Amino acid sequence: MNRRHCASAAITLVCALTVLITPVQAFAEPAPPSPSDAKSAASKAPKKSLEEVRKEIDGLYRKAGAATDAYNLAEEKAEKQSGEIVKLARATVVGQSKIAELKSQAGAQAREQYRTGGLPPGAQLMLSDDPQLFLDGVNRVREGQQAAQGVLGELTRTQQDLETYTKDASTNWKKLEANRVKQAKAKKKINAQIAAAKKLESRLKKEERARLLKLEQEAEYKLQTTWLSSGALKDINREASARGKKAVAFATEQIGKPYVWGAEGPKSYDCSGLTSQAWLAAGRPIPRTSQEQWRLLPHIAIKDMRPGDLIIYHSDASHVGMYIGDGAIIHSPRPGRNVTLAGAGSMQILGVVRPDK
Repeated sequence: MNRRHCASAAITLVCALTVLITPVQAFAEPAPPSPSDAKSAASKAPKKSLEEVRKEIDGLYRKAGAATDAYNLAEEKAEKQSGEIVKLARATVVGQSKIAELKSQAGAQAREQYRTGGLPPGAQLMLSDDPQLFLDGVNRVREGQQAAQGVLGELTRTQQDLETYTKDASTNWKKLEANRVKQAKAKKKINAQIAAAKKLESRLKKEERARLLKLEQEAEYKLQTTWLSSGALKDINREASARGKKAVAFATEQIGKPYVWGAEGPKSYDCSGLTSQAWLAAGRPIPRTSQEQWRLLPHIAIKDMRPGDLIIYHSDASHVGMYIGDGAIIHSPRPGRNVTLAGAGSMQILGVVRPDK
C-alpha cells in the first residue's frame, strides 16, 4: 500500500516539477504594422492563441482517432467476409463434385434397368417359382428402391446446399464491398484530419512547438491531479491476473514505438492495436477497436480496476489505454507520438473493461 502511494506521489511530483521548471516562452509584441501591412492584416482573422491552437489540434487528432476506429472495424469485418467467401467457395466446389458423383450413380442405375428390359435384377428373381429366389428378389428390390431414393434425396439436398452457398456468398460479397467503401471513406477522413493538424503545427515556430508540447503536458497533468485528488486510487490495490501480467509485460515492451493509425505491430501501433495485440499475446483475443472493446467486453467499476484492465476514453470510446497500476497507463497516444506511460486520469474516462473476466 505504501509502495503504491509513494509511486503515485512520485509521478505527481515529477509532473509538477516538469511544469514548474519549464520556462514560459515570452512572445514579443509584434512591431507596429506599416501602412501597407495594415490593410493586409485587416483582411485576416485574428491570430489564435497557442492554447486555442492546442485545442484545435487535439480536436483534429480526436476526430482522426474516431475515424481510425471506423477504419479498423470496417477492415476487421472485410477480413471476416473475405474468409466466409473463401469457405463458401470451397464448400461449393465440394458440393459440385458430390453432385457429379450422385448423378453418375443415378445414371448407372438407369443404365442397369435399361439392360434388363426395365426390370432390375431383384424384380426378375421375384418372377421365379423358387420360394427362396422369390424372397431374395423381394429384398433386393427393396434395397434397390432405398438406394435409388437415397441417391435422389442426397442429390436434392446437395443442390439445395449449393443454392444456399450461392446466396450466402452473394450476401457476403455485398457486405465486403460495403465495408471496403466504409474503409475508403474513413481513410480519407483520417488523412484529412491528420493533414490539417500537421498544417497547424507546421505554422508554428520552433519555440512555439516546444511550448505547445508543454501545454499538452500541463493539460494532462491538471486532469491527472484532479482525478487523483478525487480519491480515485484510494481503493485500487488489486493484483493482476496471470494473463493480465502477460498483457502488461507485452505492452511495456512496446514503449517507444511510434503511433501509426491502423497499425497492429510489431513496429508501430494505434491505441487499440496495442491493447488488442497485448491481450492476444496473453492468450485472450479481444475486439480490434476501442469502441468494440467498450461494447463487448465486461465493464468494471474504476474502484475495482487491476493491472491489465483497459480504460476507455472520451464519450465516443475513441481511445483506449492499459492500466498498469499506481494510477498509470500505457497507451499509444496519436500521430507524432510514441507508445508511452501516462496518468490514467489524464484524459476523460468513459469506463473500464476487463478482457479476462
